[in-house]
Amino acid sequence: MKNLFDIKDNVVVITGGTGVLGRAIAIHLADQGAKVVIMGRKAEVGNAIVEEIKENGGEAMFLVTDVMNREILEQNLADILAAYGRVDALLNAAGGNMPGATVAPTGTFFDLKIEEFQRVLDLNLTGTVLPTQVFLKPMVEQNKGAIVNFSSMAAFRPMTRVCGYAAAKAGISNFTAYMATEVAKKFGEGIRVNAIAPGFFLTEQNRSLLTNPDGSWTQRGEDVIRQTPFGRMGRAEELCGTIQYLISEAASFVTGTVAVVDGGFNTYAM
Repeated sequence: MKNLFDIKDNVVVITGGTGVLGRAIAIHLADQGAKVVIMGRKAEVGNAIVEEIKENGGEAMFLVTDVMNREILEQNLADILAAYGRVDALLNAAGGNMPGATVAPTGTFFDLKIEEFQRVLDLNLTGTVLPTQVFLKPMVEQNKGAIVNFSSMAAFRPMTRVCGYAAAKAGISNFTAYMATEVAKKFGEGIRVNAIAPGFFLTEQNRSLLTNPDGSWTQRGEDVIRQTPFGRMGRAEELCGTIQYLISEAASFVTGTVAVVDGGFNTYAM
């Protein structure tokens, strides 16, 4: 009987692959037999992940990239096609935040730095659109592929502080729905576009917001735990099953959706 979740030999490209979540996903997909292309700015970290994967019998490569630079992305694609000849899935995991794009509890909206707000929009939203333009091309040529964008809890509700990040992630959810229709109508049902919306996972990006130097929760961290029915933060590996599902044949009739992996955070009202 066919295993619908089988992704063996699929070529999976992960932007932002050197982050906490990207690393866990890359290692899992390689363990499942995928050929994983980790892309990011930190070569030392990326190459270390590749070595870890290879030591465990997996297949992976690392490429330095800039999700805001089309020329670099086009070269990345050329290198991937030279190595593997195809691209089966793209995970748009690159993103981040900046202090000036947030509003501190002691500040007001007038403290928002528009330049940093724009940079956060560019990194998260345009940094998803541009790689999609580049890596969609081989999928169109082979009439098959899957794209998974990274949304957020901040896309569903207007959380305090993260003004720029939330706006960008809401845009990604909308872009995901738009692209699902765009590619299906113009290039056929073989290409699917979905998103994943992680709940709260400790990453380098949010660690200082959620934890104190001694490792205890900040007030915001405690608020998150209280809002999450599971009563804890997520573990990076808990995203892997949903990612594998979305890029596998098990999701062959699934497109335009945002899959929530949040321990119930988005369902809790009071």
